Amino acid sequence: MTTTGELATFLNEVQYDELPDDVIDATKKRLLDSVGIALGAVGEPATDAVLETVRAEGGDECSLWARSARTSLSGAAFHNTALVRYLDFMDSFLAPGETPHPSDNVGVALAAAEHADATGEELLAAVAAAYELQGELAWNAPVRDRGWDHVTHTVITQAAAAAKLLGLDHKETRNALGIAGTAHNALRVTRTGGINEWKGLASGNAARNGAYAARLAANGIEGPTNLFEGQKGWKDVVAGEFTVDLDPECSRLHDVMCKRYVAETYAQSAVEGIIELADFHDIDHEAVESIHLDTFGGAKLIIGGGEGDRHEVETKAQADHSLPYMLAAALVDRRLQTEQYEPDRIRSDDVQTLLRTVTVEEDEELTDRFEAGEMPARIAVTTEGGSTDTVEKDDFRGHPNNPMDWEDLETKFHAVVPDDVDRSRRVDIIESIKRIDDRSVDELLTLLTDFENVGTA
Repeated sequence: MTTTGELATFLNEVQYDELPDDVIDATKKRLLDSVGIALGAVGEPATDAVLETVRAEGGDECSLWARSARTSLSGAAFHNTALVRYLDFMDSFLAPGETPHPSDNVGVALAAAEHADATGEELLAAVAAAYELQGELAWNAPVRDRGWDHVTHTVITQAAAAAKLLGLDHKETRNALGIAGTAHNALRVTRTGGINEWKGLASGNAARNGAYAARLAANGIEGPTNLFEGQKGWKDVVAGEFTVDLDPECSRLHDVMCKRYVAETYAQSAVEGIIELADFHDIDHEAVESIHLDTFGGAKLIIGGGEGDRHEVETKAQADHSLPYMLAAALVDRRLQTEQYEPDRIRSDDVQTLLRTVTVEEDEELTDRFEAGEMPARIAVTTEGGSTDTVEKDDFRGHPNNPMDWEDLETKFHAVVPDDVDRSRRVDIIESIKRIDDRSVDELLTLLTDFENVGTA
């Protein structure tokens, strides 16, 4: 049986000194990746709207990354998580029935660490615990097919990270988890049909709610501690029966993938494959008659047309969840980064024409391979005259079977962080994260906030 008591006990058991060296290293990599993509999202209209919203609520408790402003703990958790998530460049946990993004926990963890004046070791332990819990919920209690969004998991893990860093005791932690998991279950409609900006902000909203739940519990508010097993609780209504097997060494960190391309998780292998194919055969996009992708069930469902037509693409939120758009843009430009989601690029005739030639089908054998730990993709590009070039991928650079190293992540960090954050500052951020266990969290936050706004804000 999974209970809030078991989760609270697990959170207490996770201690920095007991984490294996490779888990500590993996956690630092997740911090660096999250911070880099967050800085890359500064100045986007949606994240600026979040900024104005949290500024209006006031408060002076916590830093707003890349801004000359502060706000409440819950407001900072929302803003900073929205930055991490908005570009759709964040990490993912790969389970057969669910694909959450555990980097959603980093913004709330750093805000809670700042509020509590936590050490770098305490921060790493809390982030690792949140990743472990997120992975176990995704693997054992998927909610997607029951109509719930994956941030239904995330608000629980975010509350867990905040509770651990704020120093809540066992009873208070159970109350925080009960409040977060009862009051904040999100509908899957966020990612079906006509997708809009809420897709990139839902996890920030969950972070706000998770942090607020922890604050309420710290101040003595009781929550439904029978969240999972109670009558009309999570098991009855949200997930069905499940049991988690939480490892205090947080081994689930090794099951997390890091995105190489600015694209929905399930598109990564296909995008890498079509770029390799276009480069190797020097494919002229104007000569392409059709692009066909065989993929696994989850990719077909989410970004291949199973939950709404993905050929009608007008916005970034639609583009980064459309296999037809991503494959077309990647073939034409031989890359898929933030510039491929500029409004003019999305609306351009070459990509709009090519994406309408893309077909996507599920292959049951590829679904079986995905559920066995791969991320397979088989692509065929047919050009004028009937010539067809094909490529098949098992995974991509950044998949747990082919993980990114520090050099890869630092390259990604420098590429995504705006040029107006000077290189010396970027290097200092990298070094601060690499040595966060013997440095203060405040040092890192100063590096993230002690400059004028970046990007277009």
